[in-house]
Amino acid sequence: MATKPIIEIEYCPKCNWMLRAAYMAQEVLSSFTEDVYGVTLVPSEIAGRYTVRVDGNEIFDRKREGRFPEIKELKQLIRNVVAPEKSLGHSDKTV
Repeated sequence: MATKPIIEIEYCPKCNWMLRAAYMAQEVLSSFTEDVYGVTLVPSEIAGRYTVRVDGNEIFDRKREGRFPEIKELKQLIRNVVAPEKSLGHSDKTV
């Protein structure tokens, strides 16, 4: 049996991004209850960092993208790695 992946959200505590990270963690856990082992919030020592990883592999970086991820986008990025066959319902619909 394969081990379930761990999602990691590394955020800048000096920028007061912990609540944003906690909200995203809650959304991820709600959508992927059966698909992930858990979500870890990591206070970064690097100012301005907001990076999301699945099992250590970066899937989103705020500095690289120049913005924060939309929750719909983040769920799609995670789904594509942890459960590609999973439907995200309304989060799969394009605007």
